Amino acid sequence: MSGLPAPLLAVTERPSDDGKGSGEALLRTLDGLLGAGIRWVWFRERDLAFEPRRALGRAVAERVRAHRGTLTVGGDPALAASLGADGVHLPGGATATEIEHARHLLPKGLLGVSAHGIDEVQAAAAAGADYVTLSPIFPTASKPGYGPALGPVCLRRAASFGCPVIALGGITEDRVADCMRAGAAGIAVMGTLMRSPDPASETRRYLARLEAASRRVE
Repeated sequence: MSGLPAPLLAVTERPSDDGKGSGEALLRTLDGLLGAGIRWVWFRERDLAFEPRRALGRAVAERVRAHRGTLTVGGDPALAASLGADGVHLPGGATATEIEHARHLLPKGLLGVSAHGIDEVQAAAAAGADYVTLSPIFPTASKPGYGPALGPVCLRRAASFGCPVIALGGITEDRVADCMRAGAAGIAVMGTLMRSPDPASETRRYLARLEAASRRVE
């Protein structure tokens, strides 16, 4: 697992009809995920204005803490610090200066960076990121604008820079083993978990696949 909090990172996504940001449906889904074993959550919801996002972030943080999990906040180191989050996840193209600033605000925090190609992985690793998410590994409806699928071969190349790489984008249950064999330190899942009618069962299936893949890698 390369020092990461967990091999499965759940990425939040509110339903499309939650424009005001109450997050009630998201929180219900999150309860199911945490109850089934999720222990690392990436709180996104970056479309929200600051106050609604902070309010929802507090509710998410309370739930994650209650399960002794790890909370990462997307894109806003100051918000992450104010929520007492465990880390922050910066967007693709984050500069070394932005990474350094995030490290200053969260000196003991887990610092992740999104990457959409090998060059971005290399740059984030050189700038001191603790991990990167690489996407899209497979075609995905959640990330349609990030170019063609990179595939597991790209994961293997990305892992060579010494920074843990988390596979993101189209990671269905039957693709978990391929990602782990290619050198991924873990997987990140958004739509399959957040839109599922039974998120708890989905979580258990992913965790079972990860455990099986880990035994094969060992």
